[in-house]
Amino acid sequence: METTLLLLKPDALHRGLAGRIITRFEEKGLQLVGMRLMRMSQETAAKHYAEHVGRPFYDGLVGFMTSSPILAMALRGPDAIAVARRLMGKTFGIEADAGTIRGDFGCSKSYNLIHGSDSPESAERELGIFFPDGLEDWEPITAPWLWDAE
Repeated sequence: METTLLLLKPDALHRGLAGRIITRFEEKGLQLVGMRLMRMSQETAAKHYAEHVGRPFYDGLVGFMTSSPILAMALRGPDAIAVARRLMGKTFGIEADAGTIRGDFGCSKSYNLIHGSDSPESAERELGIFFPDGLEDWEPITAPWLWDAE
């Protein structure tokens, strides 16, 4: 099992897409093990986006992500990181395939609705930032049909 972090960005919340986006991950079979509606602080943004410091888009990204609430989610399942990234689609909505979240709901290069961890190492680091008290450990009763679990 793998656990990944997803952030629904301010544009997803302002557009009223949170429920539709969450539904896609649940329907795919990923298990929700953490959820938090929050306003990202400057300090949290600095930790989360540390690798982007100095890049031309950094200040705008931090300004956007701290401008209004986000929804942080932790999702678990087999290959959860890869599954989530396929569901999200390419970074820019205008390039993302139809059927993906960004492909269906986005056409901007600046506002791309969602962030997802890109590796197990990133997921571990990011989950620690947004869920410092840990995650809910539970198994859905449908696990044997979703994940080939015994």
